[in-house]
Amino acid sequence: MTGRIAFQGELGAYSHQACHDTHPGLEPLPCRTFEDVIEAVRGGTAELAMLPVENTTYGRVADIHRLLPSSGLHIVDEAFVRVHINLLAIPGTPLGKIEVALSHTVLLGQCRDFLRTHGIDVEVHADTAGSAMDVAEAGDPARAALASELAGEIYGLDVLARHIEDQDTNTTRFLVMAAQGDRSRRGDHGMITSFVFRVRNIPAALYKAMGGFATNGVNMTKLESYMVGGQFTATQFYADIEGHPDDPSVTLAMEELGFFTDSITILGVYPADPRRHAH
Repeated sequence: MTGRIAFQGELGAYSHQACHDTHPGLEPLPCRTFEDVIEAVRGGTAELAMLPVENTTYGRVADIHRLLPSSGLHIVDEAFVRVHINLLAIPGTPLGKIEVALSHTVLLGQCRDFLRTHGIDVEVHADTAGSAMDVAEAGDPARAALASELAGEIYGLDVLARHIEDQDTNTTRFLVMAAQGDRSRRGDHGMITSFVFRVRNIPAALYKAMGGFATNGVNMTKLESYMVGGQFTATQFYADIEGHPDDPSVTLAMEELGFFTDSITILGVYPADPRRHAH
């Protein structure tokens, strides 16, 4: 056990916030890319990986679904983290002094009303925590960052305004991954099974493949397609369903899926986050 949990970004990023909230006993390990996060667990540098997969405001996180099947890792948990955006500045700065706010373009777009109301210009930055770090290092009272409150604590910034996002339901879903899965676990709020599959080249293959889930009463909460190998004709599907492969209804549905697919790879069987049904 390494006692570390890897995430993409700087200390204070929202992925770090997810690590802090769900696994406070593990040391956060910042990584430059999602590939580096995965490699940290594969190489034994970290015990777990925290990877964002989707956000209620801006949708799917690019590249993640492409990386999951080839990662060699197993999904062992999910975490829903509320994204609270805060205006951070060097200590002692009044709100009226702020002229420019730095952050990732996604966060800037989620705080348009607040920024417009206070006449604050925007400056796009590569990431949220890096914005906070830059504001702290520059020491310019006219510049602020949009980031997590955790980033403010790490880089010694004051919170001038809390929870300034335009939508009060902004939430990111994360997947926690490990080198080994454990299908013996059972969650208090049900189970989720995640898998990828490729349908056979026959008419209405996807429609037929999905039929088993409907007839067996298995709820599919996510189905997304994406190209593989740079070909329009090679399509892989990612799916999340409620239930465990050992549940009779899921077993029957997966068997039927097998008749119409060339391949099925289960990525993880894990407890549903209790906050899942709040979103």
